[in-house]
Amino acid sequence: MTKGLSKIWLRSIKRLVSAQAQYLRAATKKQRRSRTGSAAKAATPTRAVAAKRREAPESRVRPRAAAWAKGSWTRSFHSAPPSPGRLVHHLSYGLYRPPVKSTLKMPLVVMLHGCKQTIDEFAAGTRMNLLADAQGFAVVYPEQSSHAHAHRCWHWYDDRDTAGRGEARAVVSLVDALIDRYGFDAERVYVVGLSAGGGLASLLALHWPDRFAAVALHSAPAWGEAHSGMTAMDVMRRGARRDPLALAAAAIDPATYPGMPAIIVQGEGDAVVAPRNAEQLTAQFLYLNGLVDAQGTPKVGTSRETSSADALIRDFTARGRRVVRLCLIRGLGHAWAGGDEAIPFHSRKGPDASALIWEFLRYQQRQRDSTPVRRREAAAGR
Repeated sequence: MTKGLSKIWLRSIKRLVSAQAQYLRAATKKQRRSRTGSAAKAATPTRAVAAKRREAPESRVRPRAAAWAKGSWTRSFHSAPPSPGRLVHHLSYGLYRPPVKSTLKMPLVVMLHGCKQTIDEFAAGTRMNLLADAQGFAVVYPEQSSHAHAHRCWHWYDDRDTAGRGEARAVVSLVDALIDRYGFDAERVYVVGLSAGGGLASLLALHWPDRFAAVALHSAPAWGEAHSGMTAMDVMRRGARRDPLALAAAAIDPATYPGMPAIIVQGEGDAVVAPRNAEQLTAQFLYLNGLVDAQGTPKVGTSRETSSADALIRDFTARGRRVVRLCLIRGLGHAWAGGDEAIPFHSRKGPDASALIWEFLRYQQRQRDSTPVRRREAAAGR
């Protein structure tokens, strides 16, 4: 019986990564034709060093991820506080700081990569560091270990301390440490995720809403239904089978949840994460922000739809300000929109997702009472 289940699991895993693997092979060939050389990588710290110090000394490198940017790109690792049964203790990351004299009160964007990605590829493909130069914010790229998952996927579907919750907790610990060290603005920390990284970003939004001012989800699965690898694949391919609002209502209490502004970006031609997920995510974040009730009946705010040759955009506002935005990119598969197509899982199709996301995030700020500015003003009737 055990062997039979193992065979089913292995076949399911192969089906899950087949679409990504095909895209990866094609993109890698294109990358080899257009680029030469390889990124320099910092040496991996030993466990003894990790145990001795909470933060390893930074190793300054200039990999491809920062080749066109003007600031500093550093690779290091963070040791999260110990917890019984924790899957993640030491988290590798890359930090990009734009060329300014001080990082005091600078916004911080947390970028969570997808499966089969490295942080160097994610930074290069999204060009987020170039945008950070122009707009004056820092970017941190936590990296999933291949020892934790063979394809570097985050365990977004397994909300336990030994899996997804533990990974999310390690990211929160890293963010807190960077704020303490560099003086980043704790009221303007944003989390952005692609695919499985988007799933982990949803966990962060649900369980640590006091740490983040807004969330951005690109090609991400709906949350609340998947609790295993198999159910996660089912949600990715078809969306949640249960009512997404019922799943949201079971996860949080709207009377105490402080809200979480969200932008959702999705390719209409995505064969890995079905576009239905984006519609369901939109409904879930409308509920989390108090714009609809558990039956989907509007409680406050208005909606507006705009269409162009590249995208269909729906904005949901409260008191004239955007709280939730859905961006459906025409003709885009499972890839970051408007990115560097020479890098796997990035496409030149559609608008620049990095700029689109930052334009939404930059106006969000979480005050010390843990209530986002836009949600608080809407509740006050302004």
